Amino acid sequence: MKLNEIRERFIKFFTSYDHKQVPSSLLIPEHDPTLMFTNAGMVQFKNIFTGAQKTDMKRAVSSQKCLRAGGKHNDLENVGYTTRHHTFFEMLGNFSFGDYFKETAIELAWKFITEELSLNKNRLFITVYHTDDEAYEIWHKVSGFPDEKIIRIATDDNFWSMGSTGPCGPCSEIFYDHAKPNLQDDDRIVEIWNLVFMEFNKDKEGSLQKLPKKCIDTGMGLERIAAVMQNVHDNYDIDLFSALISKSQEHCGNMENKVAHKIIADHLRAAAFLIAEGILPGNEGRNYVLRRLIRRAARYIHQLGYNDSLLYRIFPILLDSSSSAYMRDVYPELARAKSLIETTLKSEEESFKDTLIKGINLLEKFTAGLKPGDTLPGESAFKLYDTYGFPLDITLDILKERRINFDQKGFDDAMEEQKERARAKWAGSGEKFVEQIWFDLTDQFGKTEFVGYEFDEVKDAKVLFIISSKTEVIGSAKEGEKITIILDKTPFYGESGGQVGDTGSLIKPDRSIIIVENTNKVNGLYLHRCIVRSGSVCKGDAVTASIDKERRQNLRRNHSATHLLHFALRKILGDHVTQKGSLVAPDGLRFDFSHNTQVTQDQLFLIEDMVNSLIRENLSTFTKIQSLNQAIDEGAMALFGEKYGDQVRVVNIGYSKELCGGTHVEHIGEIGLFKIVTECSVAFGVRRIEALTGQEAINYVRNNETNLKKVAEFVKAPASEIISRLSILSQEHKEFEAKMKNLYKKLVSAENIKSTAINGINFVSHSFTDIPASVIREFILKQQKSKTVVAFTATKGNKTVLTVKVSKDLTDKISAKELVSTVTGRGCGGNVELAQTGCDNDKTNHIITAICNEITASKN
Repeated sequence: MKLNEIRERFIKFFTSYDHKQVPSSLLIPEHDPTLMFTNAGMVQFKNIFTGAQKTDMKRAVSSQKCLRAGGKHNDLENVGYTTRHHTFFEMLGNFSFGDYFKETAIELAWKFITEELSLNKNRLFITVYHTDDEAYEIWHKVSGFPDEKIIRIATDDNFWSMGSTGPCGPCSEIFYDHAKPNLQDDDRIVEIWNLVFMEFNKDKEGSLQKLPKKCIDTGMGLERIAAVMQNVHDNYDIDLFSALISKSQEHCGNMENKVAHKIIADHLRAAAFLIAEGILPGNEGRNYVLRRLIRRAARYIHQLGYNDSLLYRIFPILLDSSSSAYMRDVYPELARAKSLIETTLKSEEESFKDTLIKGINLLEKFTAGLKPGDTLPGESAFKLYDTYGFPLDITLDILKERRINFDQKGFDDAMEEQKERARAKWAGSGEKFVEQIWFDLTDQFGKTEFVGYEFDEVKDAKVLFIISSKTEVIGSAKEGEKITIILDKTPFYGESGGQVGDTGSLIKPDRSIIIVENTNKVNGLYLHRCIVRSGSVCKGDAVTASIDKERRQNLRRNHSATHLLHFALRKILGDHVTQKGSLVAPDGLRFDFSHNTQVTQDQLFLIEDMVNSLIRENLSTFTKIQSLNQAIDEGAMALFGEKYGDQVRVVNIGYSKELCGGTHVEHIGEIGLFKIVTECSVAFGVRRIEALTGQEAINYVRNNETNLKKVAEFVKAPASEIISRLSILSQEHKEFEAKMKNLYKKLVSAENIKSTAINGINFVSHSFTDIPASVIREFILKQQKSKTVVAFTATKGNKTVLTVKVSKDLTDKISAKELVSTVTGRGCGGNVELAQTGCDNDKTNHIITAICNEITASKN
């Protein structure tokens, strides 16, 4: 049975038992700072288990994307060396939220594996938590197994929790015996399904509190059960991985080294899904995990003797419907991000190639003569890492293969000696935890009704809740207090999708005025961040809610312009361009996008022209609500890393079609004028454009025109001749500087420079005034006499520079750099022959004398 069929059968089986099919959540957990990546099927349901989030859903089934390659849950080093470990994998799961419990969960699991999958019961074993008599008896009744096939386990192996805190409970695991006598028991008998009986919530102190409802959370690794169903022992022999590995072998022409091909196949799939969610290679957090995956795969590609970029050549097989590695139907984001995935994989491999080859060659030198059991000094590994940029994990991989030990302490000590070196940050998601109060208020009143697409003002909005600056619910607030207000309905847009929140006012019938300084949106609630300007406000008050209309119109212009800009970028630069972030503010816009090279000035002009051409067409914009799949099928752009519901809002602006919840102009012509201000790089593979629209764009052009006129007046030439006039002035300036430099040189040569003999050393010194230090430095470099120390000071204005030169035949006794540092008491630039630093104007004579004394002392 193929992997895709197993997934389909699992979903179909549980939906037939009234489970709602829930799409996989993102690999980047929402509102969970404890996790770097989604690592289990229950992550998206965590707040439902704890009771923080209310739902009408009683039963659910899903196939969840999971990644264990960073943070607390990291299987990276085991990938390729075992038959079971993956960085990316799918977790099949069925869930109950206070509906059924142990008996139904066990009955459904038994029915699925013995009837739907027809597994041989004789090869199955069951484990339960040692005190869970209820599960023990249910298994006896359901399976008919004797005591020896239902094993009580007294360790945490059968008490599951997703982390150090959170939902947890006793569990029951189902094991399958591959019945291959040449295998060890711990490899022959594998866990295929874990049924977790969620009863508790573990706090930071490790105490267990009862959950509001008893729940069920199950997890069955899709790749693992596919190995059972396809009668193979190694997960990498299943149809999906066989297709990926065959493609890798085909390109490399190397059928050996199964470990390398396993790692390439695994890391490719994980990297592709990360890029599809908007992650790009970088040096911190999740971005570094992606970089590490690609570079680790690149090292094994190199080991196979393949000298070109490979990952991007293998990736299309995941989109090929004729291949057993086909994943496009279930995860359409792979197709949407195809261009970006291929471009990113290729460029990251290429950029790492030189570092990889150089690092491997150096590691060969460092390990020359080392035998299995010997230890590579930590300082050597650190030099590879720090000086040559060779990743430590690749060094460790190579040492592991050669059975050479690693001096971790030596490496750590070397790292500590260079604290300024940025360390890789393996942090959690870093996202702010959604405070419990917002869940509670949503449960109590439901989501805020947003009417801001149609109205700028609502006259009968009701104050549902007032929250103090300390996030406490209060009954009222008076003049001067800063508060958060939740209304039953609002025209205020809550900050999201890059568009900043609305500002405006809430006015009561008694003329009390509450100023809205910003609006946020959390868990469906619109949070009006306010200050009471006059009077007071109480829970239950009716208010007229009015947004700042002019500000909103500017936001509409800029938001619609980002859509047109996105469209133009893809037309001019290519389909690999995707939005990586944006800021829609009233006074301008910022748009980040994926692209690996600088956008040329000519390309910027083309982009700007295309946007303005669309604006002049003045086409109408319109929106519609439709299913996500229908929107994508009709060509709507979806942002990578965004989680969308079943129904989405599609915004059509001219020829642009995107999923978007923001506010937009009714006709494109309202944008007026679009003007690009800057283009720059903000991260690897990410560029940024800042632009203006409407009056702000006009003001920008007008200011530039004013400045141009001022320059024309200054250089005494018409605006049309400024460039040629500046060219002439520049040439005249260079000629003037050359003449001045020659004059300075003559002045220096004319000076009465003092020379003193000190015990066989010729000490030449002088203090110059109003002569540039650069001229003095050039002059001093020409002093080539042996056994000579030259010390000159150059004072110009309030700045003095000391320059010292020591002839080569004296550098074993006297260092120019040490000499300058000693007499000035400050650091300096230079070396043993030549050094330079700034010093106080009034101490030049003292410094020359001090140098003289130091030379005398060095001779003695």
